[in-house]
Amino acid sequence: MLNRNDPKPLYAQLEEILRLSIVTGKWKVNQSVPSENELSKTYGLSRMTVRSVITCLVQEGLLYRVQGKGTFVSTPKISTTSPAYQGIREQLEKQGYTTGTKLLENTHILPNSKIADILGILPNDEVVFIRRVRYADEIPVSIHTSYLPTGLCPVVSDELLEKEQLCTILKDGYDLSADSVSETLESVLATEDEAKLLEIQKGYPLLLLDEINQTRDGKVFEYTKIAFRGDKIKLNFEY
Repeated sequence: MLNRNDPKPLYAQLEEILRLSIVTGKWKVNQSVPSENELSKTYGLSRMTVRSVITCLVQEGLLYRVQGKGTFVSTPKISTTSPAYQGIREQLEKQGYTTGTKLLENTHILPNSKIADILGILPNDEVVFIRRVRYADEIPVSIHTSYLPTGLCPVVSDELLEKEQLCTILKDGYDLSADSVSETLESVLATEDEAKLLEIQKGYPLLLLDEINQTRDGKVFEYTKIAFRGDKIKLNFEY
């Protein structure tokens, strides 16, 4: 129950109580939680206060609302760090997930001007274009699209791309490892193609991570865009 003599605000106490019910498993995944009216009566708080706490937990991804039915406990998100620290596949496996990779494309293309500028090459210089879908426990969680200058990395085998992380392939096969990494992260909506690959609805929220990797002497050897399912993955950054 709430401690009204505690200097901590009552809404903050309620948030801690509800959060604890979720993370300890007292409230199971997809279980309906008590209504705002029920929580208001139980804890002696206004419905507006209860609603603001519930909304905060929904925005955090711990709960989700279904119109006309109520509020439910969300499936826990997979917590990962930037691939700059450790490959996504390796992170998933360390957390006990069974991983899989579906190779969509592995070919040579002519880059557009943006990609050519990023890689520091001419527009008529070919790049290795690689596109893959990453799975965790047979659920698609991310789409990886990579561009590699053929001058540094002429070819990557299909077999390796399905068995190994790209960072491992580049390091072992071409002695390419990142000494400097530039990243941007933004929220985007899934295109029709992305929705099909990730088994979600078009317009579903995704996290898009752009990553540019450079060697010690400043050569850009990889430009990768990773689209993560916003309902399955959360990214943690440490500086």
